[in-house]
Amino acid sequence: MMRAALIALLLAGTGAVAQQKVNSGPGAMLRGLDKVSGQTVDIELQTGQTEAVFGLDVALGDCRYPVDNPTGDAFAYLTIWETGKADQLFDGWMIATSPALNALDHARYDVWVIRCITPSAD
Repeated sequence: MMRAALIALLLAGTGAVAQQKVNSGPGAMLRGLDKVSGQTVDIELQTGQTEAVFGLDVALGDCRYPVDNPTGDAFAYLTIWETGKADQLFDGWMIATSPALNALDHARYDVWVIRCITPSAD
């Protein structure tokens, strides 16, 4: 609850939410990191799709980007849980330019948003 309020406050302070119109892309490009091995993987998810990223399952709910700047900041709604477990590790919006603002908290794995899939980025 506090995290969501902090994100809203920070975004409102930049004028990003109030000033920009956004579109939803058909998907998102994400990057996963195994902190133990140092291995990274890039995955492309379509909205509504779930994919395995190392030992995690990642579901994309939506990916939004500024209408006036399609290659600009991406906001992706992700739900993440450990493979084979029911408890969610993360459920919310991740912001490409500020991944630490609302990040997955996991000892071994990290996942963050690179960009939305857009007509100009395909």
